Amino acid sequence: MTQPTDRPDRADLQARAAHKAEIVERARSEMAEMGVDALFIDRLVETFYSHVRAHPTLGPVFDQRLSGRWPEHMVKMKAFWSSVAFKTGAYGGKPVMAHQGVDGMSEALFADWLKLFAATLQELEASPKAEAWFLASAERIAKSLILSLFYNPAFDDPRRRQG
Repeated sequence: MTQPTDRPDRADLQARAAHKAEIVERARSEMAEMGVDALFIDRLVETFYSHVRAHPTLGPVFDQRLSGRWPEHMVKMKAFWSSVAFKTGAYGGKPVMAHQGVDGMSEALFADWLKLFAATLQELEASPKAEAWFLASAERIAKSLILSLFYNPAFDDPRRRQG
């Protein structure tokens, strides 16, 4: 009698690979309909981070963390946004950990980041659908980072609230 295993069999692996390929192809097709391709992602990241570096509140925070490492960061951000847009799963970073302990990091900076991101999409003349998709994605990312970095459930304790 054979023992059951937790390892997937060949057919299961093939089915998973086919499903992933379908997801990636669907995302590529949806992005193409919006005018988004790898070149657009490159332009978005390059333009956005050139604005970040010049921004009065974002620039100093980013630069103190990335000084001397901007080229590597740009490669990482292009991989990140490509992975988000095309659902490739290629990005393997840890965004929360990367943002922890950054001098000057504050919840308010995320509003500046989102405004600058929106302005960059308009500057690049992204299609309305692409602009909406990227802004919604950026807002979800910002919200997730804010919750991870600044939220403390103890502050929601009714016994701690002052009336």
